[in-house]
Formats: sequence, structure tokens, C-alpha cells
Amino acid sequence: MTNDRGRNRVVIESVLPEIDGGRFPIKRVIGEPIVVQADVFGDGHDVVDCILLHWQEGSSAIHEVPMSPLFNDRWQGQFVVQQIGRHYYTLVAWIDRFQSWLHDLKKRASTDPDIEVNLKIGADFVHSAAKRAKGELASWLRSQAEWMTGTEPMDVRLQAAIDPELTQRMRPLSDRRFATRYDKELAVVVDRKKAQFSTWYELFPRSWSETPGKHGTFKDVVRQLPRISAMGFDVLYLPPIHPIGRTYRKGKNNQINATSDDVGSPWGIGASEGGHTAIHPALGSLEDFQHLVQCARKQGMEVALDIAYQCSPDHPWVTAHPEWFRRRPDGSIQYAENPPKKYQDIYPLDFESEDWQRLWQALADVVYYWINQGVLIFRVDNPHTKAFPFWEWLIGDIKAKHPDVIFLSEAFTRPKVMYRLAKLGFSQSYTYFTWRNTKQELTEYFTELTRTNLQEFFRPNLWPNTPDILPEFLQWNGKAGFMMRLVLAAMLGSNYGIYGPAFELCEHVPLAPGKEEYLHSEKYEIRQWQFGGVNDLTDFISRVNRIRHENPALQSDRHLHFHPVDNPELICFSKYDPTTRNRIVTVVNLNPNHKQAGWIDLQLAELQLEDDRPYQMQDLLAGGYYLWHGGRNFVMLDPQVVPAHIFRVRQYVRTEQDFDYFM
Repeated sequence: MTNDRGRNRVVIESVLPEIDGGRFPIKRVIGEPIVVQADVFGDGHDVVDCILLHWQEGSSAIHEVPMSPLFNDRWQGQFVVQQIGRHYYTLVAWIDRFQSWLHDLKKRASTDPDIEVNLKIGADFVHSAAKRAKGELASWLRSQAEWMTGTEPMDVRLQAAIDPELTQRMRPLSDRRFATRYDKELAVVVDRKKAQFSTWYELFPRSWSETPGKHGTFKDVVRQLPRISAMGFDVLYLPPIHPIGRTYRKGKNNQINATSDDVGSPWGIGASEGGHTAIHPALGSLEDFQHLVQCARKQGMEVALDIAYQCSPDHPWVTAHPEWFRRRPDGSIQYAENPPKKYQDIYPLDFESEDWQRLWQALADVVYYWINQGVLIFRVDNPHTKAFPFWEWLIGDIKAKHPDVIFLSEAFTRPKVMYRLAKLGFSQSYTYFTWRNTKQELTEYFTELTRTNLQEFFRPNLWPNTPDILPEFLQWNGKAGFMMRLVLAAMLGSNYGIYGPAFELCEHVPLAPGKEEYLHSEKYEIRQWQFGGVNDLTDFISRVNRIRHENPALQSDRHLHFHPVDNPELICFSKYDPTTRNRIVTVVNLNPNHKQAGWIDLQLAELQLEDDRPYQMQDLLAGGYYLWHGGRNFVMLDPQVVPAHIFRVRQYVRTEQDFDYFM
């Protein structure tokens, strides 16, 4: 053998977090800890030691973190990353000969007839470590070794050998010649914090003109920014802003035949005015768009753009690159279908094209173009209908140059497909929350998302409605139903969004019975939104978003926990932030039509609360303070008043000076 692998006596296995054997990276944001666990053990009874190595891609600096044993040969260590980009981590473990010697010495020192020899062995380990040390540490170790083999009484020499300071100083100087290095270098993609905590508001710019019936512009949207920002939204999401095709343009309510006055669907991208890097002339100029982006930033918001990789029949690519589209036997291009829905105004791109490399580059150029205009957040339309290798290449290429870019995957599809897209690089993902209504459904689904390996790579973004989806629940349950779904989305998810005006005004009329589409959908016509009526939720939404921004516990999904309630119509869950000790408990009445009451069994350990001390429950939504004792407490919620409690929890503390306060 030409190496020392035969003398590697330590095994490293069952490493977590690790996605698909290290094939895909985990995800974190700046300042978020990465806790690593592994089974680490060696043959025989020698003492094993283990370290965690981590480094940023492209950097020569490798950082070491000591790991600690937990139980049954399980070890744990953690590190925190403070720079966005791609980082790596792995483990190294070895037999620590000094610690093994010390372990045996402590067990038999008083009865060991060879104590002098054993102290000499230990002193040799310390002398060897001194050769690897520098300066004061090297001198101190040599001195300690001399004490161990000197002429002082045996109890003094033994005390020098078992000195905790010696143990501490020896650990980083262990002889690692035969160390085992884990055979994978595991990746972590570190995003800026908005990838973990964001609040989205979607609107169609064309519907915001102050003149009824007139096509709205970017300038009209600028006038709305203070109102949207004041509601607590930090991402303004715009559907496609490009020229809309005229061939097979859809009419109102998705009618096949459009009139000359119909504005068409923004997702029918491309016309004589241009394609994916052009702006619909009625919305304004490129300078107007750049001004909107700048004004949004001044209001504490970012503009997110829709990336929809599809073309109208009038898109310039259709004539310039016919090889990028799939043709039927009669020579016509295959339009998009999602049976029974047909989208004659949209041509999907062919990712099996012979010219796939130029197609990929053209699609990447679209994203780079809008990054150059100041956009760093993209909501991607139907990514599950495009090739997986394309997304891995595209997102990897863009984030290597612009690591602050965020991609939201709009893939309402099969779970494994959704999860694969997240593994490939999407920063956030739409979820099934839109259709999870019962206590059992919500509890099981969010336990899966936040308490399994999914939490390492899948960041949920919860939407109670979208322009495409008016869920049946919202059609039948009135204002209370909208309020209840908003609280669930905003409290369960650190990332959530609403299709803004329709949700604010409790828009609930479907296209037809049994349909989850809006009547007079804004996708196909210009709407005029009038605020201030009895169904206006602006103030309620503002209050909920303010609670989100003021409480760090709600800005992550990592400490979500469900608590038992004896009424199936009531759901109770908490979030806890270990750094600030911020605790939030949310109780929601899932029946929007009737008052519900029940007993909560609050599991105090999940909130780091002590059983024998009272704690204060401040209702941030409805107002009021309550003093609770123990885990079992009674709640009652009338949905016609407010369908939820959002409690901030503070533990009662008494100091030595008998000064009482809540923490």
C-alpha cells in the first residue's frame, strides 16, 4: 500500500445534515448556525477525538471546530457562517493517544505498579505535543512534562498529569498522522436573510391607474408603495411585465375569442415590441421600471419579477429560433396544455431541442438582464415543466456571480418534484398550504416540512391565494375565513405572501361552481380596486405583519412546535428563538363560522419555560394580558370578533433582590 489508510482506525458515518449522500447542498442564511452530527468510533477502547472543518468556496482559510460526544458514539459540533455564497464542511477524527493514556491512568493510578513508566509514557506524549506548539504554549508543555517525570512526590506528579488545563491544551495538538477524514465535502449555500424571512405582496401594475378603465403604469404603482410598505410587506411581486402576444390572445374570464379591447394574459409573453427583456409599452419605459425599483428600496421593499419561460406565438424567438419549439405532425407549434385547460396563447420551449445549449444561454441572459436593472428576487413560473439539469446549471451559474439573488419556485406539483427543485437551488418554494385546512392536515404537513430532513433544503413560502387559485375555503367562509388563513400563513411560515388586493378585499366569487379560478380574473382584464369597505382587511394584515417584524421567533421555521388542544377545531402552535428567548404561541379557530373553546396542554419545555413559575401571555392581536400557570389552560375564540390569539410569552422571574419581572 502506498498510503496510511490501513492505519486509519476511526469510522465516520451517518453524518447529518447530508442531502442524498452529499449530492446536494443544504441551505442556511447569514448568521444561522449549522449543527453537524455524526457517528464517530474506533476499534478497541482507545479514546476518539473529532473536529469539524468548514471553509468558504475559493478561500484558503479552513476553520476547525471541536466536536463533543453526545451518547452512543454520536458526536456534535456547530459553526456559523457570516458570508453569503457556497461553503463546505467535513469531519476529521482520530485516536487520541494522550487521552487514551490519561483515561487508563485515572482508572488505575493508585494500584499501578508501573506508575513511573506510565508517567514517562504520558510525558513523552506531552513533549511531542510541545514540538508541534509555539511560544509560551510550547514552554508550558515542556514544563508540565518535567513535573510529571521529576523528583516531586508522586501525588504532585499525578496531579500535573491529570491537570484539566493540560487536557485542554493538549487537545488541539493531538497527533493526527493516522486521522480519518470523512470522504465527502458537504456543501451549504448561504443566502441573505430575506431568503429565510420575507413578506410578499403581488399586484398587476395595469390595474392601478387612478382613471377607471385606463391601463395602469409603473408610475401608478410607485404611488402605492407607501401604503403597501406600511402594511409590512417587503417584497413587491409583479407578474410578467413584457409585451403580450396578440395571436390567440385570451379574452375576459379566459375566453378563447378576445375582442380588440382585451388586454390578454401577461403570461402570453412576446409581441412585435419584444420578448422577455422588453417592457409592455403601456406600463412605461425601462427608466420608469428602474425608478420603481429604486422607490421600492427607499420604502424598505424589493421588487420581485416573474420569470416565465414560455412564449406567445408572436414572440421574436418563434421566428428567430423555431428549433426551440416542439412541432406537431402538421408543422404547427404545440401550444401549452394542462388538461382540461388549454393555453393556445402560449408556446412551451422544447428542452430536448438539438440547440439546447444556445436555448439555455438565452434563458440565462434573461435573468442577467433583469439583475442588471436592479432585480434580485425572481418568482419562477411552473419550473417543474422545464428540465432539472437546466435549473441546476442556471441557478448555480447565477448565484456564483450574484449570491444575493433569490429564486422562488412556483411548482404546485408532486412532492418529490417540488423537493428536487429545491435541492437544485431554488431558495424558496410554494407549498400545499393553500389546500391544507384541517388541524390534522396542517399539523402533519408542517411537521414534515420543519421536523424532518426537508428543513435542510426546502424553504416554504405560504400563499393562501394566488391569481390562479381561489381556494374553495375562501369562497365560502367570509371575512373570518380570510383572517384565519392569513394568521395561519403568517405565523406558520417565516416566508408568506398574498395576491394582494384580492385578498385584502376578500374577493371570493369563483368563475363557476367547483372551480378554483376567479370570476373576472385579473389575469385577463384590468380591474379597479376600491378599498375601505366592510371587507377591507388592510388594518388586520398590517397588525399581523407588524407582529412578524417585531418578533424574531416568527422569522424562522426551525423551532415550530404543535401543542395538544382537546378541540379539533382549535389548533395551537409555537415558535421560539433561542438567541433572544422570544416566544410566540398562536391559537387559531379553524371554524370561521362558530365560536370554539378548549383546553390547551402547552408543552413548556419547548418554550424553555419552567413548570413551577407563572408566565405572562400578551395577546398581540386582540390586546390584553393573561397570567398562566402550568401547561393546561383554557381558551375561547369567536371568529366574528377575531379568529386567533397571537401570544407573546414571558417567563416570570424573581431576582435575589426580590425584584419581579417577566423575561
